[in-house]
Amino acid sequence: MFSVGFSEFERALSEAGSFTAAGEAHGTLCGALCAMATYRLEDWVGELLPEGRDPVAAPDDVFEVVYTETAQSLAGQSMEFAPLLPDDDAPIAGRATSLGEWCQGFLYGLGAGRLASVEELPGELPEIIRDFTEISRASADEQDSPETNEQAYAELVEFVRVSAQLVFDELVPLRRDVLTRIEALH
Repeated sequence: MFSVGFSEFERALSEAGSFTAAGEAHGTLCGALCAMATYRLEDWVGELLPEGRDPVAAPDDVFEVVYTETAQSLAGQSMEFAPLLPDDDAPIAGRATSLGEWCQGFLYGLGAGRLASVEELPGELPEIIRDFTEISRASADEQDSPETNEQAYAELVEFVRVSAQLVFDELVPLRRDVLTRIEALH
């Protein structure tokens, strides 16, 4: 889905001096795109990098590619969105940790949008936010078989993928209202 892989994104963050984990960085982007009508590439990069740091010129500008492809997939009608996570050949413990970090970042991004209280959000969103809070603590269970862990991980990733898309879609009216108010000021 992404033309930039998780490892390449992780490397670009590190080279730019970011202390943010790649899963958390992508989750933050997704949550902020859901909650804010005008969340720009510069806003996101500003969240990721230490004060005053500019991103190192990465091949094909990794940050811009991830930002653009994420925004397009969330706004698209084909349900192509997916969280940017490690490849399936990475150890399950690392993938589970990255999924938890992604959810933590998503919640941070939503919160940065200064949404109403969780309980005032429409539809299933309060429940999704509670579920993401739980998933942010995800880890592989060493007592379960590798197959059980793989199946549980795949189910969680699919839940997160669909839920993030639902959050984006449900908050369209909120983002539209904000844009209308901004335009009325000008």
